[in-house]
Amino acid sequence: MDFKVGDTVLVIDEAFSGVIKSISQSIISIETEDGFELDFNPKELLKINPKASLKSELFAEHSIDSVISEKEQPKRRQVPKVKPKERNLPAMEVDLHIHQLTNSTKQMSNHDMLTLQLDTAKRQLDFAIRKRIQKVVFIHGVGEGVLKLELEYLFSRYDNVKFYDADYQKYGLGATEVYIYQNVAS
Repeated sequence: MDFKVGDTVLVIDEAFSGVIKSISQSIISIETEDGFELDFNPKELLKINPKASLKSELFAEHSIDSVISEKEQPKRRQVPKVKPKERNLPAMEVDLHIHQLTNSTKQMSNHDMLTLQLDTAKRQLDFAIRKRIQKVVFIHGVGEGVLKLELEYLFSRYDNVKFYDADYQKYGLGATEVYIYQNVAS
């Protein structure tokens, strides 16, 4: 771009403009509107017409009305797509590993730990029934299978639930999924 002394320019990456005071080989000195003299590379400047308003020059190819009307157009609302896998994900997970339920197992016997785990499972299942949550996954771990058997016994006492092994890819063999029937005729 050809610059001459006296041209009004905008600084591209800054928020100010000025008038060219001197031009040397690769440096152009401008005086800002505040009276400061600054040096710039010609690639950093944009020549503007001082008589034309900045708004009309920047939006020369678009009328302001067309830009405003484009922004006011109602856009179609984007509904997030739910993948088929995610549609069937359980709404609630309950981790029954003992270290998730208590800070210390020092003074607890195996029976005490099992009782705490079963009480937690019963309380969470009752909560899910009250809140009408359809699926709950109880993560019990693999271990010796004692907790899994006790959970199955607990779940079998409910008329409105069915239970089965949870998703193998996500939990392996260490989880049981419970489906709660919501509209059971009493």
